[in-house]
Amino acid sequence: MASIKPPLTGIRVLELAGLAPGPFAGLLLADYGASVLRIDRPSAVSMDSLTRRKTSISLDLRDRQSREIFLRLLTNTDVLIDPFRPGVLERLGLSPTEVLLKHNPRLIVARMTGFRRDGKYKDMAGHDINYIAVSGVLSMLGRAGDKPYAPGNILGDFAGGGAMCFLGILLALMARTSTGQGQVVEANMVDGSAYLATFPRLATRTGAWDQPRGENLLDSGCPYYDTYETKDRGQYFAVGALEPQFYAALLRGLDLDADKLPAREDRSNWPVLRDIFTQRFKAKTRAEWEAVFDGTDACATPVLTHAELEAAGYEQRPAVHLSRTPSHPIKAEEGGWTGGGLEPGEGGVETLRSWMGWEAGRHFQVRDDGALILMDRAKL
Repeated sequence: MASIKPPLTGIRVLELAGLAPGPFAGLLLADYGASVLRIDRPSAVSMDSLTRRKTSISLDLRDRQSREIFLRLLTNTDVLIDPFRPGVLERLGLSPTEVLLKHNPRLIVARMTGFRRDGKYKDMAGHDINYIAVSGVLSMLGRAGDKPYAPGNILGDFAGGGAMCFLGILLALMARTSTGQGQVVEANMVDGSAYLATFPRLATRTGAWDQPRGENLLDSGCPYYDTYETKDRGQYFAVGALEPQFYAALLRGLDLDADKLPAREDRSNWPVLRDIFTQRFKAKTRAEWEAVFDGTDACATPVLTHAELEAAGYEQRPAVHLSRTPSHPIKAEEGGWTGGGLEPGEGGVETLRSWMGWEAGRHFQVRDDGALILMDRAKL
């Protein structure tokens, strides 16, 4: 059974079980001290690994007694994370504006969708690759002359989705301090991903990002902003020597004479420079290049894998450090690298006792499928 950590911020969060963006928003809240209770479906088998510091109960939101527990929890909750497609809560009789906010006017309902809630895609299923495709961002990713490629599901699900939803929740919490009122936060991965691409989108108007995919300064088109394979096949070095002084340090490390190289300012010289850098990096192993570039301003670093970092005991830390706000650092043994696992129902009884003062067998009972149902309403 997972242990309950006292919420440092006093924020209580109900997270309706989902995958990727919703749980990531809940993870960010949990890592910074919120008490996060995940609501699982009856007889659910969870595939979620974004579970550290969370607890769980199972509720059948189609059942009146189970739904009553949910609504009573909401009266003592700050944030509800809704990861469902548009209309799911409404069909359950849990409309955010007509039902949930009336139960708790201070509640923040964070709704996380893939596509926008309006427009031609609103009723369609999709995944990260589809959301970043219609946002315009996917068209920017890939080598010159090659098809666009999706960078895992990092950009849509987590950056444009979960992190943006987390931002919306924080903004709503800030607003509540002055208004006293909660609100509905609507986040979607299309707008979130497009917003993250603000710089390259604006740069197309200045000439800084106006070439086809893979031919610009920062999208693998530039030879001094790219990755190179080293002598030990399958190992790579990353180069980001944009400024002249950093470029000079790169050339020194590569033992290249700047006067004998074509001018880097002329884009027509980029293919020649890339060939030179490619051959030079293959002359040494990654470890040998580390010995050359460590401690220099060449902006040249090894491309490390998660497995290497974990094996080296590299500590994953919180995304930001708050100097005057107490927080627990993320430790590897708490799931920083290996992920977590939260079984439906795990730790939830303790959370109900902490939040509501409820006890199993007195205030609620557990059905055979794991769902909690109300016992004697008068005792609540």
